[in-house]
Amino acid sequence: MILHDPIIALATPSGAGAIAIVRISGEGAIRIAAKHFKSVRGKDLAKQKSHTLHLGHIVDEARTLDEVLVSIFKGPNSYTGEDVIEISCHGSPYIQQQIIQLFLRNGCRMADAGEFTLRAFLNGKLDLSQAEAVADLIASDNEASHQLALQQMRGGFSNEIQQLRDELMNFASLIELELDFAEEDVDFADREQFKSLLLRIQEVLKRLIDSFAVGNVLKNGIPIAIVGEPNVGKSTLLNALLNEDRAIVSDIAGTTRDTIEDEIAIGGIGFRFIDTAGIRATQDTVENIGIKKTFEKMAQAQVVLYLVDGPSLTSRTEAMEHLHTELEKVKNKHPQKQLITIINKVDILTEEQKASIATGIKETLFLSAKTGEGVELLKTNLLNLVNTGALRNNETIVTNTRHYDALLKALEEVQRVQEGLDNGISGDLLAIDIRQALYHFGEITGEITSDDLLGNIFANFCIGK
Repeated sequence: MILHDPIIALATPSGAGAIAIVRISGEGAIRIAAKHFKSVRGKDLAKQKSHTLHLGHIVDEARTLDEVLVSIFKGPNSYTGEDVIEISCHGSPYIQQQIIQLFLRNGCRMADAGEFTLRAFLNGKLDLSQAEAVADLIASDNEASHQLALQQMRGGFSNEIQQLRDELMNFASLIELELDFAEEDVDFADREQFKSLLLRIQEVLKRLIDSFAVGNVLKNGIPIAIVGEPNVGKSTLLNALLNEDRAIVSDIAGTTRDTIEDEIAIGGIGFRFIDTAGIRATQDTVENIGIKKTFEKMAQAQVVLYLVDGPSLTSRTEAMEHLHTELEKVKNKHPQKQLITIINKVDILTEEQKASIATGIKETLFLSAKTGEGVELLKTNLLNLVNTGALRNNETIVTNTRHYDALLKALEEVQRVQEGLDNGISGDLLAIDIRQALYHFGEITGEITSDDLLGNIFANFCIGK
């Protein structure tokens, strides 16, 4: 798996721009670049110091391709741990391709997806969880996901796991030592101290496992379903939240027949709003499919906004009873979900009507999706539903499904060790369970990997990173 041949790729987004960066890494990277670089001061690129910049031209025999700025990073003090060259050229797609093709003809090959970061991992510049955080950092589109990825890339999660692994490894070594002196019946590992360690490890693992519920939604955006009967203003509310005409608005019932999704950041947290088809009995086949999707999205959402037409509650006496029935159905079917009842069209309600409705339905939010009144209050309420305490306190939050799975397996093995210790089983059996726990810790940081695992992880990276 460890390769050192020179690789090349565009490190900036493809397409036209002011500047583009072409990255080369591997054995001979500086020498290859020097053959096709002419410094404006006549310098030999191969003889220059690390972490220096040089102005000149990339030339293909007698033809000048572009005026560029070349950065030199000599291994091991580089991102990949190898010699790295970064060529800052003008952002013409033609120039980018001409430079890349020149070096492909002269000793380089195209980098695979994520191969620069893979080499950083293989050369010990990053552990595996930090390398995965690089992809998360690139993909982050709000403050929360950015902060989570940055914390993991800096090694917060890795350090916590490594500390637990080191302490467990120390006791494993002592127990293994006891096996070597089995005939002398000597105890090197203090069993009471070991029990205290196992309890502390379980406590930390449970906290990290529990944090995944928060971390996963902060990373991917909190899904919120906007539901209700036809023509209550669901699409208008979506447009008001997004501050753009994202959904078609019409007085005709059943306009929305499919789900419409879009995401915005509120207070640095990503929220993914889902506008759904109005819930009603209908003979329209297509509309029925949309209503079925509405129930599917409600099941997937973390928060349900149940939108109600305010004036209808004042004009029909049975409307309030019907609403209570529908809200009870949602609560019974999804008892774990946050449910917010929203009375829409407050702009055409009198104060007496609002007071009457508020008496009949507790914990109700009044707004006008049409005028925007109350929309900011809704955003504030949504933000208050998110448990961001751990994020604000800079605590370790797990966001990666692979890490979550490894933590669950590690906890299971540690609990097995605890059970064996309580039952007084022999040291050789204890050692087997401890090694299994250490294995799962190692899976997280990359001390234990396989080519298939690395292939799956880095295949999700962009080329050039």
